[in-house]
Amino acid sequence: MSPLIGFLVFIILITASLVAYLTKQFQQENFNYKPSKLMTNSNKNTKKIEKEKVVAETLNGRFAMIGLIAAIGAYLTTGQIIPGFV
Repeated sequence: MSPLIGFLVFIILITASLVAYLTKQFQQENFNYKPSKLMTNSNKNTKKIEKEKVVAETLNGRFAMIGLIAAIGAYLTTGQIIPGFV
């Protein structure tokens, strides 16, 4: 097996384990979220937060950070943000 294939398998395994871990975390956060929590804005009006929106925003933020780390890693290893793209 060539070193490139080994490296790709390693990266895929790390990604799969990270996705499995984050999925478990999101399920636990969804279970722990209490829909009775209320958010107040500056006008002192009270709004209910839908739990799906909270989970979606959390998921979006975490995957954005993963993308940022991937872009930094690509830049550090190849000198390009998108390797192979001129």
